[in-house]
Amino acid sequence: MEILESLLQGLRGVCAGFQDRRRGKNAQYGMVDVGLGGFAMFFMQSESFLNHQRRLEQGHHSSNCETLFGIRKIPEDNTIRMLLDEVGPESLQPCFDQVVEELRVRGGLKVFERLEGRILIALDGTEYFRSQKLNCPQCLSRQRSNGKTEWYHALLSGTIVAPGHNRVLPLMPEFITAQDGAEKQDCERNAAKRWLAAHGRGVAALRPVYLGDALFSCQPLAAAVLATGADFLLVCKPDSHKILYEFLQGAELERHTATERHPAKAPRTYSYRWIQGVPLRDGKDALEVNWLAVTITDAGGKTTYSGAFVTSLAVTRDNVAEIVACARARWKIENEGFNVLKNNGYNLAHNFGHGKKYLARVFAAMNLLAFAFHTVCDCLEQLWKQARDAIGTRSGFFRDLHTITAYLVFPDWLALFSTLIQGKAPPRTHI
Repeated sequence: MEILESLLQGLRGVCAGFQDRRRGKNAQYGMVDVGLGGFAMFFMQSESFLNHQRRLEQGHHSSNCETLFGIRKIPEDNTIRMLLDEVGPESLQPCFDQVVEELRVRGGLKVFERLEGRILIALDGTEYFRSQKLNCPQCLSRQRSNGKTEWYHALLSGTIVAPGHNRVLPLMPEFITAQDGAEKQDCERNAAKRWLAAHGRGVAALRPVYLGDALFSCQPLAAAVLATGADFLLVCKPDSHKILYEFLQGAELERHTATERHPAKAPRTYSYRWIQGVPLRDGKDALEVNWLAVTITDAGGKTTYSGAFVTSLAVTRDNVAEIVACARARWKIENEGFNVLKNNGYNLAHNFGHGKKYLARVFAAMNLLAFAFHTVCDCLEQLWKQARDAIGTRSGFFRDLHTITAYLVFPDWLALFSTLIQGKAPPRTHI
């Protein structure tokens, strides 16, 4: 489990640099232990992981916190919340960078590459906290129909996706929160601009193509993407791009039709249309983009999908099908990303701790980082993949993972995953 150990070692180094505000009884815990303790809960997908390890420590004088995560003294839950409330989530940026670098140097990014070696990064926002009672200066707010104010937190995620691949990789998020000096409440578009400004140059070597829904399909955001040296591929709808669609009326479009045949499925027909150099908006400074659309029909001629996009990529008969497939992969940030994070064990929308300053945000960032670590293991760690295959389901895998670590102490990740694969307890010398 060399790769996982390397990622955890990087996280230890980052936690060592966390702002240290320890006082009184909390001074007995190191910031490395505090950071790793909070992260371990998300990595193991178990809120009770630390409690189980405290009990094990009493009987074995050791715990999986120590042997697997390198935690010397298990911090109390309230201590973790109090001290991490002072830690800005941007402190975790180096860990997200290491995730991408581990995949790159070990060939793990190859499965995500499309359009002749380019990486697709989908941008989208989601909420991860909501309450009519708790709030902090970083909260957004809205009025509900019952007259009550609802407070909530949201983030903008940049996530690596690929059509035909069921894994996604979250990058460091940008949090949608009140900005200093701003009169208006923050929004997804502004967060996306900040994300591009903060991270666009850092991922430029991946030659990214940014995906987004119609909310992001506007000139300021398209220009922000181009300023980083990347390309965009964004949803385009008639009601949000009236000038563009007026231009299309009477224009001569290029067309291509292809039928997809599959042994186990009924054939589907893809009808593509596209045109180069149309204005994204009104005005002399309008950015010229390329427009493309697809209509998918079944064997009976019924339309099963219809969509259109604008892009800075050159569209040709040879690549239009792949460009459309990449554009439609935008949905993976919802299906394989946010849906998994909220409903498949990570419980992103659960209130793990709100805090007064940064706690909600740093916990959300740790949750995404745990997901990113898991994706790296899914792609590169052979023992991890063997254990996943042996157990079968994601939920079953994590259920077994936190069940056996609640009762047995393992000397390292190798012993733990060997046990998961073989289905039998380790020798007595392991505990």
